[in-house]
Amino acid sequence: MQNIYNLTRKQLQEYFVSHQDKKFRGDQVFEWLYRKRVSSFQEMTNLKKEVIADLEENFTMKTVEITKIEKDIDVQKYLFRLIDGEKVEAVLMNHDYGNSVCISTEVGCNMGCKFCESGRLKKVRNLETHEMVEQILEIEKENQVRISHVVVMGIGEPFDNYDNLISFIEIVNDDLGIALGSRHITVSTCGIVPKIQEFQELPYQVNLAISLHAPNNEIRNQIMPINKKYPIEVLMETLKAYIKKTNRRVTFEYILLDGINDRKQDAQALADLVRGMNCYINLIPYNETNNISLKRSKKETIFAFYDILKKNKINATIRKEFGSKISAACGQLRSKKEENDGIILHN
Repeated sequence: MQNIYNLTRKQLQEYFVSHQDKKFRGDQVFEWLYRKRVSSFQEMTNLKKEVIADLEENFTMKTVEITKIEKDIDVQKYLFRLIDGEKVEAVLMNHDYGNSVCISTEVGCNMGCKFCESGRLKKVRNLETHEMVEQILEIEKENQVRISHVVVMGIGEPFDNYDNLISFIEIVNDDLGIALGSRHITVSTCGIVPKIQEFQELPYQVNLAISLHAPNNEIRNQIMPINKKYPIEVLMETLKAYIKKTNRRVTFEYILLDGINDRKQDAQALADLVRGMNCYINLIPYNETNNISLKRSKKETIFAFYDILKKNKINATIRKEFGSKISAACGQLRSKKEENDGIILHN
């Protein structure tokens, strides 16, 4: 049985038209789901009884369940159990500009980045669209707040689940849906070049973030296997074309790892790499985990790296740290839960 949160408004309209009903019926149902946030079809009081009966026969509703919450100042981390028992995470961050949620797109991840906790367990499956949407709905319900920004940067590589990701964007961007502006939605990818090229053709003005984490192929090959398929020079040419096509700024995420990618020459190489591009660098202090031997850069190293970028007139920030007292690294809460449940993780 199909989960109704999988459907965009257009798909709901098409469903009713194909069932000899009016197109606007899809708008009515969509509005009940996202504006009025009903928990059953019976609450859709302006629908005929036979329409409600048809919905109950052909669709189900929520299947994502919050099983654990960890809290720190300005941040809450959620562990969700899916209908098949698999688990994913999402994070709520309270900023001065609003409430931001970072969601997952896959159970596990096949990208194999050496610093990433979520990638230690290989990809089990894609999340369906509704499983992405419901992360937002459940967090809003739990906190009685509205989410103002969404970052698709949790467990999984979003462009490895491309079709469901695009349906998710369409739903959260829809005026009758969660109604987030395109510029309040950010998608992060480790650099799947063909999907970046496909993404630039869409009408959405969604922000694109690139998990770069190295200034050259030598370092990136060591920590990010994707670079062997799409090396930095190919990725950068693709991004220059993306910027020209969309006129949108690209964010480069750069986790600073002690002794790996944080030397002064690395900062200079990064400045040379992005010079002239409409971009900014988001420097990220690494969240260490018990399962990965990599260490975060020292505070003075981080600031020295930042200073070199600024001296080169590169737009850069050092990301505010969230969740220092909780399982901050992406995938860490899930990993801890599975270890406690006796599940053996892959190395």
